[in-house]
Amino acid sequence: MNSEPKTGPEIELEPGLADLSHLHESAWPVARLSAAERLARVRADRWIGYTRATQALDQLNTLLNWPAKQRMPNLLVIGPTNNGKSMILEKFRRLHPPTSHPDAEEIPVLMVQMPSDPHVARFYTALLSALGAPLRPRQRLAELEQLAVRLLRQAGVRMLVIDELHSVLAGRDGPRREFLNLLRFLGNELKIPLVGVGTRDAYLAIRSDDQLENRFAPFVLPRWQPGREASTLLASFAAAFPLRRPSHLATPEMTDYLLTCSEGTIGELAALLTETAAAAIESGEEAINQRTLLMASYVGPTERRRKFERELV
Repeated sequence: MNSEPKTGPEIELEPGLADLSHLHESAWPVARLSAAERLARVRADRWIGYTRATQALDQLNTLLNWPAKQRMPNLLVIGPTNNGKSMILEKFRRLHPPTSHPDAEEIPVLMVQMPSDPHVARFYTALLSALGAPLRPRQRLAELEQLAVRLLRQAGVRMLVIDELHSVLAGRDGPRREFLNLLRFLGNELKIPLVGVGTRDAYLAIRSDDQLENRFAPFVLPRWQPGREASTLLASFAAAFPLRRPSHLATPEMTDYLLTCSEGTIGELAALLTETAAAAIESGEEAINQRTLLMASYVGPTERRRKFERELV
């Protein structure tokens, strides 16, 4: 959603409705809906493209099409919590959806969430669950491994994405080493790229194994800082929300304020802007501005923690 909103005589306006030239063309029909319908659209998930996300998608696509070889390249997507990592991977998965065949389903990109501790059996169980495989109770580890490898091949999996990889550090040294060995085994056995997703702790876990560190190229999603890229991102948000008056989000002052409130993560920024857009519709203000920002029911992460700690006392 990087293209600029269209302007000029080609915009067809309904009688009595404000000029919608400040919006992206795809938002025009939504902006003409009732307040209740627009509130539902505002609160739905949306993809806002930006440079770093596009670079990540390009790199993932390169890996997906990498020819099979003994030592496959892997990727480690690292960033603070709520900074768009999982959304980028989910976008990539949707770009390469499963396809059904008469005798099987092909899954080019399989996503699995890392269990809360790195025991190998729990990971294989999560992997088989993601594949939709029926599980028998008390299966031995060797059986789980053989079944997982066989079904991954049958499903034509070309990339395995492991979300919340930082959970590896939650385990003791023994299970942690066994899981890291498992990653090496899967990459060698299946000859497919592995993609880990997590916070800085995911990098620390991979770095503890010299062989894995050499195989996983880090791709960092840093916190947002004021600048041209952040202003462009905010302009894209402003053009996407179905508000009937312009929201001037890309000014230096507004950019600084919004990034400070959201503490520099795109997930918090989206939550702040979503709540403010809802307040703009409900109040009739129809724009994100100083007044609607004060009306919004958004509380930043630091203040949420402080409030929770106060309530515990």
